[in-house]
Amino acid sequence: DTTFRLGASGHIAGIISPPSKKKAVWWGTEPGMPNPADPDAWLAAAPKHEGSWWPDWTAWLERRSAVKVPAPSQLGSAEHAPLGDAPGSYVRERC
Repeated sequence: DTTFRLGASGHIAGIISPPSKKKAVWWGTEPGMPNPADPDAWLAAAPKHEGSWWPDWTAWLERRSAVKVPAPSQLGSAEHAPLGDAPGSYVRERC
């Protein structure tokens, strides 16, 4: 069974812009719904949704995730010291 989402916008509107922007549109199918191999047939059969797909994805993740645990107050451990502050020194490296 497959859950599939297709966003109508590029990465800015579909991924980077938060749900509060209300500019995105997406289509999606759930397990048990028609899932044609032909992209045009799939798009014609898939329900269209206004807004961000983030809330839908969050609900999908929550149904499949374990209980949330609080984040540690300190990074690292006696065995594994933190490498450094975010975003990390590798961000500034030039290749």
